Amino acid sequence: MADPIAVNPQHYRLVFENDRVRVLEYSDGPGDSTGTHSHPDSVMVTLSSFARRLRSGGREVDVELQAGQARWLDAQEHSGTNTGSTPTHCLFIELKEPRQETSGMDEQHLPATHTGRLGPVPS
Repeated sequence: MADPIAVNPQHYRLVFENDRVRVLEYSDGPGDSTGTHSHPDSVMVTLSSFARRLRSGGREVDVELQAGQARWLDAQEHSGTNTGSTPTHCLFIELKEPRQETSGMDEQHLPATHTGRLGPVPS
């Protein structure tokens, strides 16, 4: 796994960490990009409204989010570019405990490894 802080120290800052979670703050400006890095299963909290293009494994997805949202982010590796006209500012609450597989989950709640989802899960 490519740690976001090691790959992109100008954009990521460690806010809090214990044996169960790690909280990262992310910020950038219009046109800024990140190198390829990984996130475990996480909750992303948007502190600003922003637009981004995420890339992974030959796929691209455009994401536009409003400030004040909390979104689930399945474990994934990606790079990204701020494609909007405003800064990106958000928090990632990364889970350290492994996912417990659950049978009978509907498509909306399946992990990325099952759906191939890139970026945050729509609410």
